[in-house]
Amino acid sequence: MIYEVAPAKINLALHVRARRDDGYHELETLFAFLRHGDKIRVEPSDTASFALTGPFGAALQGEGDNLVTRAASAFAATFGGGPWAITLDKHLPIASGIGGGSADAAATLRALARLGGVATDDARLFAIAETLGADVPACLLGRSAVGTGKGEQLVPIDGLSGVPVLLVNPGVAVSTAAVFRQWDGVDRGPLGAGPLLARALAGRNDLEPMARTLAPVIGEVVVGLAAMPGVTLARMSGSGATCFALFDDEEACGEAAVAIRREQPGWWCLESALA
Repeated sequence: MIYEVAPAKINLALHVRARRDDGYHELETLFAFLRHGDKIRVEPSDTASFALTGPFGAALQGEGDNLVTRAASAFAATFGGGPWAITLDKHLPIASGIGGGSADAAATLRALARLGGVATDDARLFAIAETLGADVPACLLGRSAVGTGKGEQLVPIDGLSGVPVLLVNPGVAVSTAAVFRQWDGVDRGPLGAGPLLARALAGRNDLEPMARTLAPVIGEVVVGLAAMPGVTLARMSGSGATCFALFDDEEACGEAAVAIRREQPGWWCLESALA
């Protein structure tokens, strides 16, 4: 039996540079990962099965084909093996800009690789990951990186490990496709150079204005996080609606979480640290 964490992903910055003919967009982004997220359990079985648990598991019930089962099928087609009993313990909200299904698919690939004696950096795993979604290769890598292309071209970058981070989702799901459709087509320039934090602070999320139009509460979350004591950076992640704040220390992060839970008990919060 193999357990694998599917860490939440955040985009410290996300620059949209151009529309592509294949339906994707040309991006420059700073990926970072948290120490917490969903969990995948895989074990050999006589028959293939997929089960859901966790606070957000019910949201995926009845979905049938999903990224976890697709990842398992693609792994079997490339490497053989199976069948497997797979359980997804779902703790991250759905359609929230923090990896979610991409992280779950990547964790499934890592778990099956470990079970089958395949190196987790095998190029064939990354080839599978790219077929599953633009963020899956970054989630398979699982460490801070600069992502270009549609996000699949990755250059690892050090920095910010251990920095406290607070994720907040106001309870709305935002369609990635809908947000990208709203992009105005204006190239506002590349990521800057330098250390990871400096690049993040000088960057932006080009999808945030569109997401705020679709879900105005996102603006309320970002503004509220930015006003918290000890915040270094507050921004929306991915296509939303989850927003994040980096903090100077754990105490400030914890106090912010307490304040938000008190003032907005219906919002989802996760206190963690960058991996």
